[in-house]
This record gives sequence, C-alpha cells and structure tokens, in this order.
Amino acid sequence: MATSSITTTAFIGGLGSCFTTGDDYPMLMKSFPGQAQVPRKPIRAQPMMKNVNEGKGLFAPLVVVTRDIVGKKRFNQLRGKAIALHSQVITEFCKSIGADAKQRQGLIRLAKKNGEKLGFLA
Repeated sequence: MATSSITTTAFIGGLGSCFTTGDDYPMLMKSFPGQAQVPRKPIRAQPMMKNVNEGKGLFAPLVVVTRDIVGKKRFNQLRGKAIALHSQVITEFCKSIGADAKQRQGLIRLAKKNGEKLGFLA
C-alpha cells in the first residue's frame, strides 16, 4: 500500500508565504498599532481617614461643633483626659464591689461601645 504525504510547500506558495505575501497583508498590518497597548491598572484612590461615627448618636453634633471650635489637637487632648478619668472611675467602682480585672476590662469595653452609640466618639 502506497502512502503519500503532502507537505506545506505542496500548496501554491507554501503555507507560510500566504500570510506574508497575500493581498491583505498591508491592510492587516495597518489595522494593528505599531506597539501593543497594555492596559494600565486603574489608579487606586487614597483612603480617607474619616471617623466612621461622625454624625451618629445623640451627642455627635455637640461633639463635632466642640471639636471645630476648640481645634482637633486640643479636642483630642481633652477627650483623652476624659477617657482616662472615666477609666479611673470604673476601676475604683470595680475595687469597691470586688470585681476582678477581667470584669473591669469588660466594663471599660462596654463604656466605649456606649460612647460610640451615643456619639461621644464622633
């Protein structure tokens, strides 16, 4: 049984030449830009450092107005002193009722959550 093989050159002009010498080659090359366009990553916006509690809670408007009047630096100093005093009051209360350190820590966390809900941390 005889087998015959057909090579790519058996076709007119060969397989490779049909892509480079055809009538459509110049038009095909014009349709593609000279350099490949690589899409750029979108530029990520800078995250804003904003208080998530601003505007929430009963006392939030008062806290925001006070911060604007006093200034952020002085306001944060006063807030820090108030939080420290409140933690001392909680600690003294825990000593008077005989609560351990774990219960005291739980009360301080509860005070922080309540402060957030009421708007003191706005």
